[in-house]
Amino acid sequence: MGPQHGIGALEDIQMIALLTGLFSLLLAIAAFGFWVWMFIECLTKEPSEGNDKLIWAAVIFFLNGPGALLYYFIRRPTRIEQFGE
Repeated sequence: MGPQHGIGALEDIQMIALLTGLFSLLLAIAAFGFWVWMFIECLTKEPSEGNDKLIWAAVIFFLNGPGALLYYFIRRPTRIEQFGE
């Protein structure tokens, strides 16, 4: 038999679209939560000496997700090593 046509195929497509939309929504919520976490951590735990805090806060704020990832993988481990948590 050939490909399925009709109501069953339409329901399958709708289910896939719904699941894709839900997955995208959950991923967006998780990314936003990560961004907020990194922004707050930068503002509260980054030392106030020099302009590091201001520069990293601007990087996180203006670059959004990529900025938060940069802070998490580049600056955060160095800051924890130098100053503790």
